[in-house]
Amino acid sequence: MGKELLLEIGTEEIPAAFLPKALRDLEEIARGELAANRIRHGEIRTMGTPRRLFLTADGLAERQEDQMIEKLGPAARGAFDEQGNPSRAAVGFAKGQNLGVAELGRVTTEKGEYLCARKKIIGEATEGLLPAILTKVITDIPFRKSMRWSDQEFRFARPIHWILALFDGRIVPFRIANVESGNTSRGHRFMSPDAFLVANLEGYLAGTRDRFVIVDPRERKEIIREETRKAAATVGGNVLPSAELLETVTFLTEYPTVVCGNFDREYLKLPQEVLITTMISHQKYFPVVDEKGALLPHFITINNTLARDPAVVKRGNEKVIRARLSDARFFFEADRKIPLERRVADLKKVVFHTLLGTSYEKVMRFRQLAAWLAGRIDPTLAGRVDRAALLAKADLDTQMVGEFAELQGIMGREYALLDGEDPVVAKAIYEHYLPTAAGGDL
Repeated sequence: MGKELLLEIGTEEIPAAFLPKALRDLEEIARGELAANRIRHGEIRTMGTPRRLFLTADGLAERQEDQMIEKLGPAARGAFDEQGNPSRAAVGFAKGQNLGVAELGRVTTEKGEYLCARKKIIGEATEGLLPAILTKVITDIPFRKSMRWSDQEFRFARPIHWILALFDGRIVPFRIANVESGNTSRGHRFMSPDAFLVANLEGYLAGTRDRFVIVDPRERKEIIREETRKAAATVGGNVLPSAELLETVTFLTEYPTVVCGNFDREYLKLPQEVLITTMISHQKYFPVVDEKGALLPHFITINNTLARDPAVVKRGNEKVIRARLSDARFFFEADRKIPLERRVADLKKVVFHTLLGTSYEKVMRFRQLAAWLAGRIDPTLAGRVDRAALLAKADLDTQMVGEFAELQGIMGREYALLDGEDPVVAKAIYEHYLPTAAGGDL
């Protein structure tokens, strides 16, 4: 029966965007190192939170698999004379392999038959190999940005504070960045920060849960999905789906709890995309919508602690969103004072590229290309196509896009409609940015 391996790398908070890939890499590297060392194993799983990367593998063999090594020697045809006496080449090869000539074998290759030496290498004990294996597993995890935090050259996404490493309940001893591996883990940073002993996977999962850490991101994601649904239902709405936000808050938390807050209905007069961008992109809040998809004056925030007084958390987040939406309303009202058409000339002040000129010059090239295409596809659309090309980049001069860059094109469409532009032109201003991602809408 195989043995159980546990590895936990305890760190300061790793950015949420780093974690999904880091967990995939951790599993892949561990799988590769075990295979390279001929150690049979069962299932490998990884889990993690902002403060820990965790790996468990079951069914590890106690020893490496034995290995048969075959080394080619001289050609068999010239290895013996007519009396069967070995040649000097055969004797020298056998001696070099610490074998007698009679112990040599023969192997047929594409180039003919050769003498060969076969050696069986007995596998070493897994426990003795794991310190080097786990050291390499940790040091080989790649991050798009890493850091040093001492006088050592070692780099990681964030400083390492503890390492849990157990094989069959025994510590796997090694040292990385002045941190010794051991048999302890830690709970939630604020609600249960002390270390606790770990003996096996069952004890680890129970110990972390008792200390307000849900290590499995799939479980945290399901908790967030279900609790936000319940919170939205209390105000008669539904959560606006956002797979990206759900993934982000899953990896921002160790013990997610939800709080539902409100904002002034007056802000619903702003374009819906402005409110959604403010809540999702800037505050990591889930918007709440009615059954028709229209925004309601509520939001749901994910907390990383079990709040003593949820009302205090609610008021604090309401204060934050009020300030953000107040800023957005100010930008929107300021932008409305200048029509999009008048903003085109101001693009002369916006450098597109040092070798390609300003955004205004880019727009003029747009118009030339658009006219050429319209003339060959449908000349009756030439006027609207030229108008869309002229206004396509005008929203880059607005305060709203200056504050929320992801709204470029979206605000151009909204402002164009408010300026009384043809709806087809407004739609083209938005759609000329598509697709915004690989596989996105066109």
